[in-house]
Amino acid sequence: MIDTNVVPESNTPKPDDPSLGEIVDTVKAYAKQETVGPLKGAGRWLGFGAAAALLLGVGLVFVLVGLLRLLQTEWDRSASGSLSWLAYLIVLAVAIAILAVTVSRIKKSTLNNEPK
Repeated sequence: MIDTNVVPESNTPKPDDPSLGEIVDTVKAYAKQETVGPLKGAGRWLGFGAAAALLLGVGLVFVLVGLLRLLQTEWDRSASGSLSWLAYLIVLAVAIAILAVTVSRIKKSTLNNEPK
């Protein structure tokens, strides 16, 4: 005997089911959001970092030249004679010390942190 109470399933999509085109559009939008957004952020980060490095470098050169001029004018023995190279050596030592402190402050763990 055939059960007459069984309703055949309809193959028509329900209004809640997204179509294949909507799924593809959603995946494309998600891919753009997850790639383009972080790339823009990385570009902004690199731009500000490069500008800051350039400005800090120029400022450091001015400070070191100022220190050299200070040593040459205020320290009589380094301005003339056989010890004139000593002012340059002192400025070089200061520059190397600043570079060493700067490099020691760079930590790999802070380069990959996500903002909270």
